[in-house]
Amino acid sequence: MKTIKDQYFEGERPLYAERGGLRLENVKIGPGESSLKEGANIEAVNCEFSGKYPFWECGGFTVRNCVFREGARAALWYTRDCKMYDTLVEAPKMFRRIDGVYLENVRMPMAQETFWDSCNLRLRNVYTADANYIFMHCENVDIDGYELHGNYSFQYVKNAVIRNANLQTKDAFWESENITVYDSVINGEFLAWYSKNLRLVRCKIGGSQPLCYCENLVLEDCTFLEDADLAFEYSSVQAKVIGHIPSVKNPRSGRIEAGSIGEIILDQNIKQPADCEIVQL
Repeated sequence: MKTIKDQYFEGERPLYAERGGLRLENVKIGPGESSLKEGANIEAVNCEFSGKYPFWECGGFTVRNCVFREGARAALWYTRDCKMYDTLVEAPKMFRRIDGVYLENVRMPMAQETFWDSCNLRLRNVYTADANYIFMHCENVDIDGYELHGNYSFQYVKNAVIRNANLQTKDAFWESENITVYDSVINGEFLAWYSKNLRLVRCKIGGSQPLCYCENLVLEDCTFLEDADLAFEYSSVQAKVIGHIPSVKNPRSGRIEAGSIGEIILDQNIKQPADCEIVQL
């Protein structure tokens, strides 16, 4: 494997198409574009990236203890088999059209429009902020230990399992399909409208009008915050809720169990079959 240490590169494609195996140690990539494009079998350790598009069309690379500055926007697109550990990502629009990503101990404080149209993603102990529209159109997502600050997250996502997450996000999981979330906080209005096969287990739910227009929605031992009102409108749902639900409005079918419900609204706008059983224990 070729090793490059303690060097600085900038400009257009300084390390283009390095495919025979390349290790970068304490290397800085300055202003410019596509520094490592079309490369493969690359390992970057203690490096700093400030130029645009460094890892486009790459396959089989590992990043450890690195920093991606804001200028390294759109750094990882159209790539395969990326592993990233203990790294700070200040750049937006990361990880698009990627197949195969593993992130561990990664912080992304400017993560807007990140993880688009990607598949086979695994995240462990990841933090993202300023993260509007994160994970749009992704498939096969596995997350454990995650903090999110940003709206419109997980829209159109298919086949995901999320554990131990703190999701501060509105309009999350819109039109998502086959999602299970365990032991997490999901706080933000308009949660999971138009979703299919969403299952929430031991989750804490906040924000107005959650879980409306859902198909085959399941809640197991979840709790609702005080602002989570007007829940379940036009949804087919099987819900077991611990404690109080502020209000329930026009669920379409299924069964809702809760310790108490502040208001149950069943009006002329309810949709058929209009046979949801509502039980206060």
